[in-house]
Amino acid sequence: MDFTQNSCREFVSVLASSAPVPGGGGAAALVAAIGTALGNMVGSLTVGKKKYADVEAEIVALKARCDALQTELLDQVPADAEGFEPLSRAYGIPKDDPTRDQVLEEATLVACRVPVRIMELCCEAIDAIAVFAAKGSRLAVSDAGCGAACVKGALQAASLNVFINTKTLKDREKAEELNRKCLGMLEEYGAKADQIFETVKAGFFQ
Repeated sequence: MDFTQNSCREFVSVLASSAPVPGGGGAAALVAAIGTALGNMVGSLTVGKKKYADVEAEIVALKARCDALQTELLDQVPADAEGFEPLSRAYGIPKDDPTRDQVLEEATLVACRVPVRIMELCCEAIDAIAVFAAKGSRLAVSDAGCGAACVKGALQAASLNVFINTKTLKDREKAEELNRKCLGMLEEYGAKADQIFETVKAGFFQ
């Protein structure tokens, strides 16, 4: 089910219920799409303004990229639910079933894929928001800061949906590979999002 077709109230209500999906991954994707859209709004308020004519082409191109990012992030909400379904079923396999371990291992890897992709998209969004914050309309710069904060939160949330699964993988080499990739994104882009937020915040006290 594509929960993005629900109203905001319906989505939150289902999220708070005992239903297995949506969960943290789907919520992270939605928050990241919202954060990306906040940055994109800064672009929308920049295009067509004489004051920003020298950066208009760059902003227009970046807006198109963010439109695509928003769509792909929203697509990750149902994708995350679909990716978790095999793992949910695998946990129901009797413990004395000789296929259980292999099925669990494969399903766990599948469950990692979408959260990793959400993280990758968050990194792209943070790069875009950095440009909007630096070159976009000063009247909307707070929205770029808000966007950076939202996407950083989504990045962190998605990572936990990877780590809870890599912890149980039998293939420790693969688990460590995934962990390194995610920890690297957290370190680099968490810091970049913080820098955007702090720069925007500091501008209000000068």
